[in-house]
Formats: sequence, C-alpha cells, structure tokens
Amino acid sequence: ETDEHLICRFAPNEWQRKEINADHVRELFELEPSTGPLFAVVSRLVFQKGLDLTIGVAEHIVNQGGQIAIIGRGEPEEEDAMRALALRFPGQIGVRIGFNETDARRMFAGSDFLLMPSRYEPCGLSQMYAQRFGSLPVARKTGGLADTIEDGVTGFLFEESTVESYAEALTRAIKVFANPELLNAMRCRAMAAPFNWHKAIEPYAELYVELLAAERAARRS
Repeated sequence: ETDEHLICRFAPNEWQRKEINADHVRELFELEPSTGPLFAVVSRLVFQKGLDLTIGVAEHIVNQGGQIAIIGRGEPEEEDAMRALALRFPGQIGVRIGFNETDARRMFAGSDFLLMPSRYEPCGLSQMYAQRFGSLPVARKTGGLADTIEDGVTGFLFEESTVESYAEALTRAIKVFANPELLNAMRCRAMAAPFNWHKAIEPYAELYVELLAAERAARRS
C-alpha cells in the first residue's frame, strides 16, 4: 500500500482499488476489457522457467475466461515462442519483450495469479513479491516455491512438470476466483504471509540484474 510505482495503491480488502491496477495492466498489454482472472508472467524467458508448460495450458486459461500478461527477456527462441503465443490469442494474451521494474510491480499488483511453472527454483522471489500484492502464485512444487507457498492457502502448487499437473492447479485457481469470499480470504493470507526478506535480497537483486542486463544488451544490438 506504500509502493509509489503503482497506478493505485491498496491495502488488504481494498479489492476495487486492486482492480484499477488490473485495468492498467490490460491496457498496457492490449488485452480486452474483462472481469475474468488475470494471470501474470514476470520472468526470465529461459527453459528453466517452464514457459513451454505455460504455452501448453494457455488455451485452457483462455477457454476459462482468463487472460495472460507476459513480461521478460531471455533466450531468443523463448522470446519468439511468447510472441507467437500472443498472436494466437489476440486480446487475451499479451507479451512485452523487455523489462522494467515499474511494469513488473504493476503486474504483481494488477494480476490475480502469478504463473511460475519452474522446472527448478533454488529460491525464487517473484512469488513472495506477488503475494505481497495479493496475487496468488500458481507454481510448481520445487525449491523455494515449495517453501514459500502454502497450497490452497496462499497459492497453488503442482507436483509434476507436465501440462496435465499444471492444468489441474489452474482449474483449482479459477474455481477459487469464482468464489469471491474464498479468493479474498486467500489474498489476505498471502499479503500477510511472513517471509525472511533479508534472505530474499540477494536472489531478488540477481533477478533484476539479469533482466536489466539482458535489456541493455538487447538495446545495444
């Protein structure tokens, strides 16, 4: 509620103010107006992050009334795959190749769910940051994701690195979205989740250094 980057700051239970941030994200990513769930991807675009799995579940999300906003930079083939995904679902999936901290924070604040189907994730920070903004992670149960997300309480976890396992977790998330009382209770628990932010500083810095370095390199090329 004190983040100066946000279009509209909000506290727990001020969900109409959170929705103002969602509208901004939809506009930024050229998504159609919607009252359905908004999923965010804020990530390096590399194989480790399981982006191929998100491609595999994209139609499932869109068919359930969801939209996806994707921001990041990484391997050229992964960037191309994200662009192609947006072209398959115009107005429902948007991608911005590149990175800046302001847009990332606004995506955390505006989204309902954060997608993190990582194949491995030694620590991970995005899931903690998202929870602080009431965005519930849908993540693979691995490494730091398993340590910082309580399944069905502060987010949703899936076991196997498969489209089927991922889709099952997404179905649960979308069912919660359809139940505002349960959704808002989970949001409040996520926003209040205790994290050791001192331990998170180093991987947080590494994430942004990597993304910003990739962005600068791309601008020079």
